Amino acid sequence: MTDPSYALLDPRPIAANAPYTFFLPSSAEITAVGKGDLVKLTFEYAHETEKWGAERMWVIVEQAGNDDLLGVLDNDLDEPTTTLEAGELIHFKRHHVLSIQWAHPEKAPSPADYREYWDRCLVDQCVLDGEEPVEFIYREEPDMTQEGDKYHDSGWRIRGRAGDATDEEMEARELQYVALGAVLNQDDSWIHSIDAPIGTALMRDFKTDTYVPEGTS
Repeated sequence: MTDPSYALLDPRPIAANAPYTFFLPSSAEITAVGKGDLVKLTFEYAHETEKWGAERMWVIVEQAGNDDLLGVLDNDLDEPTTTLEAGELIHFKRHHVLSIQWAHPEKAPSPADYREYWDRCLVDQCVLDGEEPVEFIYREEPDMTQEGDKYHDSGWRIRGRAGDATDEEMEARELQYVALGAVLNQDDSWIHSIDAPIGTALMRDFKTDTYVPEGTS
């Protein structure tokens, strides 16, 4: 029976919109989930909350069918207003699974192989907002690594399409220091150059949708 106090979120649309920063288990891993495995699900509350509108929590799988699974909530709850309690039975589908802790890791499928892009860069806010595509990228000596941040400055500096913007308007653009993956989620047209050395400067030719060394387009 479905508990009306919450809904389980389908993480697949989020992964599709943020493929460089939001990673899900492979289809082989999802299919292999069985009794005793620990899976993380996202619970979205249906009522007005005090702290969190949704919580990601672990569930121990007790029964596993082709697509329907039953588990026991195995998580402390951080939202004061929730009526959910540890030990409560949770009905869910395989596509709800965010991550997995295997009861028998030695029998688990190999995890999905992907590269993560958490090193930092400086980028125009308009690129992150999806208002402008990437037009100019250059890589300089990294100098913005912040204390306490385990990810380093990559040196990449990324500008959105200038269009008819004046020099003053370009200078006034808001910049953000973020993970490379956050930029790639919006525009990955330059990913083939992401390992280019310091000193690289490339301008996008929108007619051919290619990047050429600055000054040669």
